Amino acid sequence: MDLLNVCVAGATGWTGEAVARAVLDSADLRLRSAVARSAAGADLGAVWGGPELGVPVFSTVDDALDDVDVLIDYTSQTAVGRHVRTAVVRGVGVVVGSSGLSGADYEEIAALAQAAARPAARHLPHWEIINYASATKPDAPSGTARELAEQLAAARRPEYAVDPEHTAGHPEARGASTAGTQVHSVRLPGYTLAVEAQFGLPDERLVIRNEAGTSPAPYVAGTLPAPRAAAARRGLVRGLDTLLLSGD
Repeated sequence: MDLLNVCVAGATGWTGEAVARAVLDSADLRLRSAVARSAAGADLGAVWGGPELGVPVFSTVDDALDDVDVLIDYTSQTAVGRHVRTAVVRGVGVVVGSSGLSGADYEEIAALAQAAARPAARHLPHWEIINYASATKPDAPSGTARELAEQLAAARRPEYAVDPEHTAGHPEARGASTAGTQVHSVRLPGYTLAVEAQFGLPDERLVIRNEAGTSPAPYVAGTLPAPRAAAARRGLVRGLDTLLLSGD
């Protein structure tokens, strides 16, 4: 069996470590390298506090991509764009799990929300999105919420009885317009990540909500199906739903 060589950027982070461990346990994937600036030069196993794994840790994505087929990125909104561009130029497939790229959070909960929300958007003209995350999440909206807004926009634009820009008092209280949809970002302790799409008609309301638990398991499950497709396409694969619908 030909193994796909994988690099995980952010392999010492909450989700990145779980993804890297899942790659190590996979029968058809090989963890070739990792990226973590604070641990550059060390072996990833030692960084995790265990035996060495033969997986070198680099400070930059560019240094880590030799003999790599697919880059999986779980870093930050400030770094992911640079990492994707570097990998694409090097001819390396990319799987993005970080926020920061427009519509590029590669999370299973995002795919579930999109699969349910897109058909609703074709029939319900009014909707808004509420995006919940922990108090420490630095970006807003999350990539999950942004992706959902863009997917809804592909179906149609929402209708507003009062245009948010014409709201009296404080228009900013109506949220931020993302791909034509008003998105409200809540950042409080106790949340991991949740996205809620609310659709409204007179006398009825449809709420579609997906919420992550306290472990990175949903992100691992949403990431692992992607490396083969990313390697085959030699570029950025956007959206888990793209892979599911294409059969890759």
